[in-house]
Amino acid sequence: MLHELQLSVEPGEFICLLGPSGCGKTTLLRIIAGLLFPTTGSVNIAGRDVTGMTPSERNIAMVFQSYALYPHKTVWENIAFPLRMRAPRSARLPLVGRFFPSRRALEDEIRQKVPAVAEALGLKALLGRKPHELSGGQKQRVALARALVRDPSLFLMDEPLSNLDAKLRTETRREIVELHERTQKTFVYVTHDQVEAMTMAHRIVLLNGGCVQQIGSPLELYDDPENLFTASFIGTPTINMLALEVLMKQAKPRPLLEGAFWCAPTAGLLAEALGPGRYTLALRPEAAQPAASEPGADVIALAPEYCEEMGNETILWSLLSTSGKGFCLRLPRTSGRNAMAVQAVRPDWTRLLVFDEAGRRIRLKAVPDANGRFRFHRTGADA
Repeated sequence: MLHELQLSVEPGEFICLLGPSGCGKTTLLRIIAGLLFPTTGSVNIAGRDVTGMTPSERNIAMVFQSYALYPHKTVWENIAFPLRMRAPRSARLPLVGRFFPSRRALEDEIRQKVPAVAEALGLKALLGRKPHELSGGQKQRVALARALVRDPSLFLMDEPLSNLDAKLRTETRREIVELHERTQKTFVYVTHDQVEAMTMAHRIVLLNGGCVQQIGSPLELYDDPENLFTASFIGTPTINMLALEVLMKQAKPRPLLEGAFWCAPTAGLLAEALGPGRYTLALRPEAAQPAASEPGADVIALAPEYCEEMGNETILWSLLSTSGKGFCLRLPRTSGRNAMAVQAVRPDWTRLLVFDEAGRRIRLKAVPDANGRFRFHRTGADA
């Protein structure tokens, strides 16, 4: 079920509907396509209200997760099929249809458009084959060609890459982006894969439980999340989340990080800015650097568990020394050899994200003072 939402997509924009399974992204896509009808509200495409129109009346093309190719037709025939279905009824009549001018016009259109689309998607050598003779990536390109040949005003794509292996996903992802750049058409793309959304979309619509969590560019969602769900869903490895409780003792804030007293000097200044309550601190794996574990230092103590060598970087998985909760650190390759020797990390206070008990973002600005320590000031609505 989808809750009330308002979404405006600019002509030629690439929009990605992102979220976990069951969040409502496919439902929203089907409402746009006309396969489902909203209980309230309206759908407008190219300035006209299409809420009550059938899918065939909306001038859209949809690419499905399962390819949906006709197994008994060749690649040529699969690509040409939408053109035949849109032709006048006289052109589609068996036997006698070939005597009508509309049939000749249809065949001329097919001979012109099908090879051009096949050439653009690298399918020219495969036009005589049937789907069972194609690889997964080739089938997906045929599905794209079948959508493209119609010259629709809007492309809808429902997780079209989920059936491909990792290498084919990367290649086909690039081909879809190139297709969008060539056609300059509006694309609405559904996926649960944040890598696809981050690398392809102009804007991401992040959904959860039928509600829009945030709309923005990929980097806006990564760097400036509005809530804890957005911060935790976007990013690989996932963001580190630490529980912070601020207690007042003799008018002095006492910060407890994961249930233990946090003695870092900057932690006290952070607690002063926040005030009493329960909060969640969030740090991206790259927003903290290895540091010496010294008394009174602005660090978080860790116990390394294991590391993953990724070639260009090292992912270090550790446990907090105080609570045993996991903490992930992204290190450049040059630091990877000594990763298991890391005993503490120093947060980049300018990239620290803070959320209240309900998961709402508390916006803080970290400003260094003359001693190199950071003081925190609430900004925006929190000021």
